[in-house]
Amino acid sequence: MTIAITAATGQLGRIVVEKLLAKVPADQVLALVRTPAKATDLGVTAREADYSRPETLETALAGVDTLLLISSSEVGKRAAQHRNVLEAAKKKGVKHIIYTSLLHADSSPLSLADEHRATEADLKASGIPFTILRNGWYTENYTGSIPGALAGGAFIGSAGEGRISSASRADFAEAAVAVLMSPGHKGKTYELAGDEAYTLTDLAAEISRQSGRDIPYKNLPQAEYAAALASFGLPEGLAHAIAGWDVSASQGALFDESHQLSQLIGHPTTPLSTSVAEALK
Repeated sequence: MTIAITAATGQLGRIVVEKLLAKVPADQVLALVRTPAKATDLGVTAREADYSRPETLETALAGVDTLLLISSSEVGKRAAQHRNVLEAAKKKGVKHIIYTSLLHADSSPLSLADEHRATEADLKASGIPFTILRNGWYTENYTGSIPGALAGGAFIGSAGEGRISSASRADFAEAAVAVLMSPGHKGKTYELAGDEAYTLTDLAAEISRQSGRDIPYKNLPQAEYAAALASFGLPEGLAHAIAGWDVSASQGALFDESHQLSQLIGHPTTPLSTSVAEALK
């Protein structure tokens, strides 16, 4: 069986490849990447696969049995890019596609959800057996802000007291590998989220506990948070998007208590305290 991983040089893709190689020989794994030269350290064959260049996708998918389609990072272009992959996969006879979607994509208020809903619909219409992994938030999305919080003396956001059921990238990667390596997942949709739900107030308290400093959580209006992010150097559009996602989190968009992720990987998800400790190293 040949397993292909798209976006294999990305933060999630690299972990998937690493975990997969612990279970199968390297000659059964293909890294599908925009720039193969950046994949030389993965230990597997890399093929050029650009979501926006369909001519690369058919060549890349030749001989592939199972495809992990990690969603594109280009917000606004993703539905069309994913459609290119699905069309190429159908032409090349791919037998199973696993797609990384968004937690509760069918009902999520997050602006990201529309493109995931479109791809889920395209996947179901393709006729190719599929599994949908609706990934929740990566804990790293928040712990990446810890250095800035320490420098500024507060953790800022717009999530209010919304509960966030995040998990580490490694947890989500392990779930993808579990689906790749075991039968019985075709036609299923999994809502994947961390076992432990927390608020940003809880996160700030954990940062304070581990750092030995008083780092409070400061909740800001959406526009004010977006302006702060832009002042840190983020592109204005991204700053407004992140602030909007935080507001959605305040409405419960990042909360889930089904524990499907820990059930899939066979152990509890990474605790928030562990992720904070890793970020503080």
